[in-house]
Amino acid sequence: MSGTFGGRDGRQGTLSHWLSQRFSQRLLGRRTGDAAADDEGRTTLLLAAAEAGLPLAPAAHPAPGYGCSCDRVGCPTPARHPVSFAWQSQSTTDRAQVERWARHQPQANFITATGMSHDVLDVPLEAGRQALERLLADGVQVGPVAESDDGRMLFFTATRGTPEDEDEWWPCELDCRPETMDEHPGLRWHCRGSYVLVPPARLPGDDGRRVRWVRGPERPLPDPLSLLESLTDACARYAGDESDRLSAAWPARG
Repeated sequence: MSGTFGGRDGRQGTLSHWLSQRFSQRLLGRRTGDAAADDEGRTTLLLAAAEAGLPLAPAAHPAPGYGCSCDRVGCPTPARHPVSFAWQSQSTTDRAQVERWARHQPQANFITATGMSHDVLDVPLEAGRQALERLLADGVQVGPVAESDDGRMLFFTATRGTPEDEDEWWPCELDCRPETMDEHPGLRWHCRGSYVLVPPARLPGDDGRRVRWVRGPERPLPDPLSLLESLTDACARYAGDESDRLSAAWPARG
């Protein structure tokens, strides 16, 4: 990604880049080493997110095959949901608590609760890459960005979920809930009442899929409205391209 956009603004922060690469290489088995080193890198990335103001809570992790560590039969969001129903009140940026969770739950993914200190604009991966290139070329301030190997890109922004005028507030349910995200293939605005996986996170499957930082969490959070036009335009182009490909693939009738 950094080579695509070029320049300092298109690259990950040095710390998050190094740790993310190290973590992914170990996940994919390309490097051997002891578990303590892996845990240290994972914990450092989680602490960097917490120190940047992203409230964290433990989440489920992948089970063999495409399963989930939770006990729910046919879990609709395997390895992508919190482990506690009290995740909103449980979410924290407290360093000691995050360290305890990371130490006692070494396989757990983590979510960050949105609408408290930040929102997330969640778009299809190709649309997100196009928008990021355009935003950086235009000199727009872009904050932390993460990529997910299930085909999504996450733009972390300042929150608009708790304005002084409550008439301007809307819950994430007006857009989508994490459990119904498949029904919203375009842009998803995660605000109050929602969450996303925070890197480093592992996704179900045997191919080492994961969620990783493209631009580290240490970057300032922009106003979501400063990114919205570019993201919606890119999503519209992406939807049009997808429609054209599906039409071309559909057998013509005589």
